[in-house]
Amino acid sequence: MKKVELLIPAGSLDILKTAVVYGADAVYLGGEAFGLRAKAKNFTGEEIRQGIAFAHSRGVRVYITANILAHNEDLEGAREYFLELKKYGPDGLIISDPGIFSIARETVPEIDIHISTQANNTNYGTYRFWYGLGAKRVVSARELSLEEIRRIREKIPEDMEIESFVHGAMCISYSGRCLLSSFLAGRDANRGACTHPCRWSYSLMEETRPGEYMPVFENERGTFIFNSKDLCMIEHIPEMISAGINSFKVEGRMKTALYVAVVTRAYRKALDDYLEDPGKYKENLGWYREEIDKCTNRQFTTGFYFGKPDESAQIYGSSTYRKNYTYLGTIEQVLPDGKGRIEQKNKFWAGEEIEVMKPDGRNLPVRVLGITDEEGAPMDSAPHARQTLYVDLGVELEEYDILRRAETGTMPERE
Repeated sequence: MKKVELLIPAGSLDILKTAVVYGADAVYLGGEAFGLRAKAKNFTGEEIRQGIAFAHSRGVRVYITANILAHNEDLEGAREYFLELKKYGPDGLIISDPGIFSIARETVPEIDIHISTQANNTNYGTYRFWYGLGAKRVVSARELSLEEIRRIREKIPEDMEIESFVHGAMCISYSGRCLLSSFLAGRDANRGACTHPCRWSYSLMEETRPGEYMPVFENERGTFIFNSKDLCMIEHIPEMISAGINSFKVEGRMKTALYVAVVTRAYRKALDDYLEDPGKYKENLGWYREEIDKCTNRQFTTGFYFGKPDESAQIYGSSTYRKNYTYLGTIEQVLPDGKGRIEQKNKFWAGEEIEVMKPDGRNLPVRVLGITDEEGAPMDSAPHARQTLYVDLGVELEEYDILRRAETGTMPERE
């Protein structure tokens, strides 16, 4: 069977490296302009250079987003921006706006262009249109079923690629083109500044009674009328492949390294197992789902892939995530004595039971035998975010191992 691409989001240089090490075939990221994640830790030019060099050294492709819906003033710097990106050697640009597309084709014709889901790509005619203009790949709209994608595959050139979302948050508006944020907060979701009003709790106010807010209750916790569950298709890899999808895209440029590592590793193993032997994939379905459940999520749905979602695809009582594991840090260096250096992300204690997550699929339960600061002074706990620490875990550590704690993990006794 033809190998498909696993495409992973990178919100920072460190997360890009995590995605690469944990099994991505390609990563996508945003520079400091023209992307739809204005609040992400977008990449500077130097970080783009470093990220592409790191990825390419390991055979991983890098795509850069330039997928805003542009206004007049946005066009002025596009040529200079694309020429700057050209110096770093990206493998593709993700674009939705025809004006931006035209500028990219004129300025950097040697760089592949992928048409973003923001362009509402819902039929084979649209795919053919973009192919005729020189696009290599089109990202399918989230509203499409697998049957519709299969039909598109039959009607487009063989060398044209289809990219589809396989995991992550679902935009509640048509292909992500949401105006709620602009109306309610003055921040344009289509230009990277979404305030996520689809996750807010709402009340009603009657026109002749200003100031009187009448709650609309599904239950005692309120109503979250736009709050979709997260997409998860890890149990449906065969159907995704048979539909003719070339690239499996994970959403989440605002996510942590732990999230990226968990999702990347699980989908990597699922894809490899299926392509090696469908029987092996079937046998390991429980492991894939168990691992995916360990990352932060809003519960899971299959979206539109098997038909229009019903009420079970929404969460009406809460906008909070399920969080089964806490990210403690990533091993940045291993010392000769076996201790690992980390930048601490969340508090943990000496004596606590945690887990070492390895890129090869192993999860090692360990006890924190010791914590020291940069001067070598022992510490009972790691209370300060982003503090550089050295940990003794009693097992062989490697760079990019991730330390995490189950929410039900055992804490050391304290006086």
